[in-house]
Amino acid sequence: MAIDLRNVRFHYPQQPHQTVLNIPSWSLPGGEQIFIHGPSGGGKSTLLNLLSGLLIPDAGQISILGQRLDQMTSRQRDRFRANHIGYMFQQFNLIPYLNAFDNILLASQFSQRKNTRVLHDEIKKMLTNLNISENSWTKPARNLSIGQQQRVAIARALINKPQLLIADEPTSSLDPINKEAFMALLMSIVSENCITLVFVSHDLSLSSDFNRIESLSDINRLEHST
Repeated sequence: MAIDLRNVRFHYPQQPHQTVLNIPSWSLPGGEQIFIHGPSGGGKSTLLNLLSGLLIPDAGQISILGQRLDQMTSRQRDRFRANHIGYMFQQFNLIPYLNAFDNILLASQFSQRKNTRVLHDEIKKMLTNLNISENSWTKPARNLSIGQQQRVAIARALINKPQLLIADEPTSSLDPINKEAFMALLMSIVSENCITLVFVSHDLSLSSDFNRIESLSDINRLEHST
């Protein structure tokens, strides 16, 4: 399994009596793409942060690609995430003053991949394949169009060749045309590279691209919490 959760519980320290997630059991096979929907504020981003090791559970087991994140140190989780997990954020989270090339290069900082000529060549190839013209590679991210920013975000999430890709509402700021183009590009890349995808959104119109669709409420059994 790419993802295997057992008896996972989580609450935020500032709200000790409010359980956010209570997941008795949930798993996802490798190479599968899942769409998880639910209302804003329902715990979707919290789940993704647990899957990526940005948060650790109060109790339970989180196995990602056969490795127990809940048993790792913070440094080990950072290293594991850099080497195995790609993350696409809601607002892309590009560094505005860095250019497209350097935003992607930054993603390799914590991975086992070094800042080599091969890596530079791969970034150039990826930017070209994503239809970002060479004269835009050196523009600060804040000067790129929304469409260019989204493609840079895809490249950054994929440059370390992740086995698991996590997408947190990545289309929320896109108009319908850019949204459709984004989804077509993302699903094509994921399918071509056999990447496991966890895609979270409240926009059910996007679910048509996925074979597996689940509501967070079916995963998160808060009624069983105390």
